[in-house]
Amino acid sequence: MPAIYPGQLPDHGRFPYQPITRRADYQWPGGARLAVYLALNIEHFAFGEGLGAMIGPPSPQPDVLNYSWREYGNRVGVWRCLELFDELKLPAAALINTALYDHCPEVVVACAARGDELVGHGHSNAERQGVLDEQAEHELLALCRDRMRARSGAAPAGWLSPWISESKLTPDLLAEAGYRYTLNWCHDDQPVRMKTRNGQGLWAIPYPQELNDIPMIVGRQLDGKDFAQMIVDNFDEMLEQSRQQPLVMGIALHPYLVGQPYRLRHLRRALQHLAAARERGEVWFTTPGAICTHMDRLAHTRTETTA
Repeated sequence: MPAIYPGQLPDHGRFPYQPITRRADYQWPGGARLAVYLALNIEHFAFGEGLGAMIGPPSPQPDVLNYSWREYGNRVGVWRCLELFDELKLPAAALINTALYDHCPEVVVACAARGDELVGHGHSNAERQGVLDEQAEHELLALCRDRMRARSGAAPAGWLSPWISESKLTPDLLAEAGYRYTLNWCHDDQPVRMKTRNGQGLWAIPYPQELNDIPMIVGRQLDGKDFAQMIVDNFDEMLEQSRQQPLVMGIALHPYLVGQPYRLRHLRRALQHLAAARERGEVWFTTPGAICTHMDRLAHTRTETTA
């Protein structure tokens, strides 16, 4: 017979369970009820080693097919995406590997020139953060923070681990390194405050694993037009839900996927639909860092009110 384990199962201890139907009400800036952000994952992979989504079966290294497919995003796809965002006047969060400063610094400069938020996303997407020991993980977070501050003028407020790979200490180490939010957790449609060992805390800003081109297009082999329709349907449904409570909708994009011309055509249609709702004042097009800042202000106001 299978063993029976009475009592509570092990838990992460970062935040308690709370159903979304039992939350305090608030508004986003301008009275909006739905916050929408674009997360443009701009990544660089080591040639001849490391991890990566694959367009075909794994090949012996150097795997030129899969390496060059991903490199298309940095040479072509990202520029087409930025042109589209400019056309629709949409802000974005650029989730960057710091290896981009060596490989294609023009890309980071272009994102910063648009006023996009730069979010830490590891040094290279050919590596997993969760396999590092505490000291090595601390050094990675500090290296990326310091390099982004030195090259782009500001330390990143947020972090997304390459391949969403975490150790048990990642939230603690992020807070101790000065990061204010993480995008690693996809457990909610509202920001959630996480406990950390230094007592400072860390915001978990919703980041999608459904409304995300890698799991949908690569993993589930969804066509570009279907992924675009998924964005539209998700937006329309969340806009309706947001009449009851404030919500966050992130859209995770990778230029080597959605920057391909035929997929970009469908993404254009989806984002035009979203941008059209902006004039009604129901939507706040923003960045995860701005969402984090707004939540800090709300938390400060509530503290003052109850003091």
